Amino acid sequence: MKQKENLKNLNFIFIIIIMGICFFSRDYLFRIPARLGIGFDRYDYALGVTEVFGMFPGDQTLSGNSVSENAIDQVGSMIGEAVQEGTHPDKIESTISWEYFTVQEDWFDDAVFIGDSRTVGLSEYAELSNTTFYASTGLNIYKLFDAKIIPVEGSREKETIEEALLTNKFAKIYLMIGINEMGTGTVETFIEKYKETVAHLQDLQPDAIIYLQAIMRVSTERSEQGDYINNEGIDARNTEIAKLADNTKIFYLDVNPVICDESNGLITDYTFDGVHLKAKYISIWKQFLMEHAVK
Repeated sequence: MKQKENLKNLNFIFIIIIMGICFFSRDYLFRIPARLGIGFDRYDYALGVTEVFGMFPGDQTLSGNSVSENAIDQVGSMIGEAVQEGTHPDKIESTISWEYFTVQEDWFDDAVFIGDSRTVGLSEYAELSNTTFYASTGLNIYKLFDAKIIPVEGSREKETIEEALLTNKFAKIYLMIGINEMGTGTVETFIEKYKETVAHLQDLQPDAIIYLQAIMRVSTERSEQGDYINNEGIDARNTEIAKLADNTKIFYLDVNPVICDESNGLITDYTFDGVHLKAKYISIWKQFLMEHAVK
């Protein structure tokens, strides 16, 4: 009789131990089905809720963003519905907003502008003498890291943008590229290379905020010439570029609304060839950037 009672006590202790192990290992145990790709995926989706608010360590913070209580309530409600319906929070359109600030010219002292001939124009006429420009006429996304375009100080040689980014650190990167690629490949092949470029920029400058600038449209007259440079193609690429912004470390800026007319083409008086801004109108682009800084 005593032996049975001892056995019963041992069983009870064993059950308590197993329950304790399960309790303290619950996070790991609940993740196993999701990792195996079977069932129980709602818990794994729920774990992504904190990522929406940047609560995980690392770069998932909303630095400089203004978040209203109403926006948080909306997102929380959407996430709750998503967990119930089995929708991953990553697929929810975020309602969290951020605030742009107007800055002075010295904001660009620790910035680098990367781009083609349009950015060359910015470097020549924006009067940003303390700003770094890695720009060249004809530069495109496919040779952005390979072309030797940057003069090496104290030498007649030139280096690539990649080499320069390995030796110089920047707080902001402004990228505008895409007009020279209009006649090459498709929107899909372009954006795939663009994604790779942005990812590599992050690898080279992990602490920098990246501003992806929309490709400037051309004038309506230039767009209607019938060749590969047209505003329809530019808009298609800009739509895809905008999707790359996470609004934490990568932001999308579109200057087109302030330089285009009612036909959505570059204002004729602003351009000398239908593609590039005249020197005296570069200031409009510069002012737009100064009014769209994120801290």
